Amino acid sequence: MIRLLLNYVIPLVLPTAAYLAWVWYYRKRAEALGGQPPEITRGGLFWCLVVGLGLMIVTLLVLAAVTGADPGEGGYQSPRLEDGRIIPPKFN
Repeated sequence: MIRLLLNYVIPLVLPTAAYLAWVWYYRKRAEALGGQPPEITRGGLFWCLVVGLGLMIVTLLVLAAVTGADPGEGGYQSPRLEDGRIIPPKFN
């Protein structure tokens, strides 16, 4: 579950949350100073999506580059039945 959050959800939500926080802050500031408040635009949300997808791709590439075993190392042991119990699969 944490991997799902770190790899997919956070990179997509983080830029959008930052954009919405920026709009909220400057809207409050404009109300206090009497200026024109910024609005949430489709273009801003589009670029949040593009940046989020970029972050997700970078996260997945970094994860693939720095984790895991080298090719040919380790071995997969399939599930098996021992003494009436199913032993789950594992990597050695």
